[in-house]
Amino acid sequence: MDMTAYPPARISHPETGEVADPRVEALVNEVIGRVADKWTMLILEVLAEHGETRFTRVGELVGGISQKMLTQTLRQMERDGLVVRTVHPVIPPKVEYRLTDLGFTLAEAFCGVWTWAEANIDRIEAARAAFDARK
Repeated sequence: MDMTAYPPARISHPETGEVADPRVEALVNEVIGRVADKWTMLILEVLAEHGETRFTRVGELVGGISQKMLTQTLRQMERDGLVVRTVHPVIPPKVEYRLTDLGFTLAEAFCGVWTWAEANIDRIEAARAAFDARK
């Protein structure tokens, strides 16, 4: 299906209903796309829970992420102002990452998803089982 035939969805402010500033709309779409990426979510969680953490330890705690994907995700998060990268001048080099205040606010915002999942896991599993039983 050719999605170019459809105009992009317009986002309205959740409280006022007014159409969002196009820059805000673009940022919301971009952030949702990035944070919806499982690696960003997991890295946010690791850094929020463990504080400043070495690069290799972040990879271990996330689990299943390649070094290339870890590097790419952390660079993008650094570019967005979500993490700070600190290189310690020792041999071998020691590189650590920590969340910025901005990163913490994003982690807190998405903490609600985890809380919702915990509160509703039984309902979701029951709905899935009922759906699968109909097949």
